[in-house]
Amino acid sequence: MPSSTPENPLKGMAIMATCMVILPLMDAIAKYMATFEAMSPAQVTFYRFFFQLVCILPLVVFTGAAIFRPKRPWMNLLRGVLHAAASLMFFAAVKYMPLADVFAIYFVEPFMLTMMSAIFLREKVGWRRWLAIVVGFGGAMIVIQPSYAIFGWTALLPVACAFLYTLYLFLNRAIGEADSPLVMQTMAGVGGTLFMAAALVAGDNAGAADFAPSLPASWLGLILLMLLGSISGYMHLLVVRAFRLAPLSLLAPFQYFEIISATVLGYALFGDFPTASKWLGIAVIVASGLFIIWRERSKSKQLETV
Repeated sequence: MPSSTPENPLKGMAIMATCMVILPLMDAIAKYMATFEAMSPAQVTFYRFFFQLVCILPLVVFTGAAIFRPKRPWMNLLRGVLHAAASLMFFAAVKYMPLADVFAIYFVEPFMLTMMSAIFLREKVGWRRWLAIVVGFGGAMIVIQPSYAIFGWTALLPVACAFLYTLYLFLNRAIGEADSPLVMQTMAGVGGTLFMAAALVAGDNAGAADFAPSLPASWLGLILLMLLGSISGYMHLLVVRAFRLAPLSLLAPFQYFEIISATVLGYALFGDFPTASKWLGIAVIVASGLFIIWRERSKSKQLETV
């Protein structure tokens, strides 16, 4: 029987670090399309999932993945819907706010995941982790407060994104390994594309500017949208691969590489740079998240030695 022990932690860490540095390019492209190509966040989100599907299909054909015989089809389609809704919230936020600010607020997601695990899965969460959750939310408030004063309710979009992505992660746990990562990613692409097509029609009929349908205004825009779908599809497949090579507790801290990459991209492309108070909030969020991860890792080691 094959061992369930991760086979190559160092390789897993290298893959995860690379993915976390590259993934913010998606959000920089979304901001570019909204700023310079006048494309609505909903339209960019649709293209993200559509081109993700287009880019993954050759892999499906080459590997012969059983996408027409998934074991959990409706659950995987729902994964795509949740992921698309979360992406829409995020892309809407980056249209109006600096990339680093959006990422900093979004990183309340690990705290939400811990809280939901305690409430719904009855997982034991000690007082230290509850304290870290409270401190982490405090750090998010430090970032949100000036952002809310400038951008209003838009500053809460990353929080909504984090909540939807937490539900997406819970659904991943419910599905388990019933289907292969390629099948899951393909079905999620179908679910996300269909959901965003419906959202575009409904939002446009309601007269919402952020749901206005449009085509790329230039060849560069089309190339960037194809790149957006490619990064989405391939990087998330690599993240799944990383989690099969190394344990969660080892890989989770690499998520914070996204803040570094987003800050560099935001400054280089849009001239955005976090203020001193926002750097303080980012530091509090990262420190609290790392503490939760460290506690999880310590707890796992204790269970292994029992």
